[in-house]
Amino acid sequence: MNWHIQGGRTLTDRGLATSDLSVVGGLFTEVRAADAQVIDADGLLVLPGIVDIHGDGFERQIMPRPGVHFDTGLALKDTDRQLVANGITTAFHGVTVSWEPGLRSLEAAKQLIGVLCGIRDSLACDTRLHLRWETFALDQMAQVMEWLSLSPPPIIALNDHTTGSVLKGTIARKIGQMAERSGLSREDYMTLLDRIWSRRDDVATAIETMASAAKANGNVLLAHDEASPEERRYFRALGAEASEFPLTLETAKAARQMGEDVILGAPNVVRGGSHNGALNAADAIRDGLCTVLTSDYHYPSPLHAAFKLSSPGASDFPMVWNLVSANPARVAGLDDRGSLNIGRRADVILVDACDPAHPHVVATMVQGKIVYSSGRLGRKPALGTPIDAG
Repeated sequence: MNWHIQGGRTLTDRGLATSDLSVVGGLFTEVRAADAQVIDADGLLVLPGIVDIHGDGFERQIMPRPGVHFDTGLALKDTDRQLVANGITTAFHGVTVSWEPGLRSLEAAKQLIGVLCGIRDSLACDTRLHLRWETFALDQMAQVMEWLSLSPPPIIALNDHTTGSVLKGTIARKIGQMAERSGLSREDYMTLLDRIWSRRDDVATAIETMASAAKANGNVLLAHDEASPEERRYFRALGAEASEFPLTLETAKAARQMGEDVILGAPNVVRGGSHNGALNAADAIRDGLCTVLTSDYHYPSPLHAAFKLSSPGASDFPMVWNLVSANPARVAGLDDRGSLNIGRRADVILVDACDPAHPHVVATMVQGKIVYSSGRLGRKPALGTPIDAG
């Protein structure tokens, strides 16, 4: 179906301007199609869809309480509705492959990836994979390397939550939570952790093997929780294109000085700081040290973070919106989305920002198809044709 969105304040590189937007064949076009259905966007903001390259909120749909599991397909379909209702049109599900049993085990990842591949074409959001490989998961890496060849290509992130747990770093205080998630007692979890730690001398070679496989296959490679500029240099040399959740200000600066992207969580902005005591994302953005915001664990946050950082009338609003649209699309290697430019995919959201503290998604369009409407969307047919949501 073809569309003509009229009367809204449309985001451009220079700011918001009242203008019309035409969609033909799932793309933004200069010419309005004769059979276009008209969407009345008067009083609404017309914004590029949000691209979320790191989110694991779906885990709460699978296991909302420790030991309570729900069907994976049901969980992913419920997550899909949450995504588009919050303006997310492209999502990379952060699937952790760890040495732990339970929710982040290899078996759980196999189950989730198998189901996702089976239902992906029926989901409203363009849903992809972000493989979060725990670098101490040595026995699991062969399967992860096989998954690198999935289509569309997954993002692969190098994660090390083991060292911090053993050495009493920022992760150590989460031991109880991690044991609970794994279905183990704290004592049994610590025993397992000790056994995994004993193989630490093999980890560096494993990291280099995984990085080489990602490079050969063309996957976007990220490094997670880098603790120092030295670590940034190390992972940069391996081909990691961005620093994801750097633990220190100096690490973020080292990345930005090289023109690299720094990825932080949007919930950090919405809550007013990190729940882990890490970098304050709002401060990092103001200092030019953060270029991408992700949902992390809370799907409403990218939308709300953008409006907390700026307002539609502000000169920096286009730059702020890029944090959740154009910039993550670029990092993910998706040059067909992230803006409302002619020829791009028609991934667009209509937002009611009358209350900037609580912006509301009125409608979401993915590749020219309306996949979510709050019921307040004003539409009328062109040339007397009936309205069909497409």
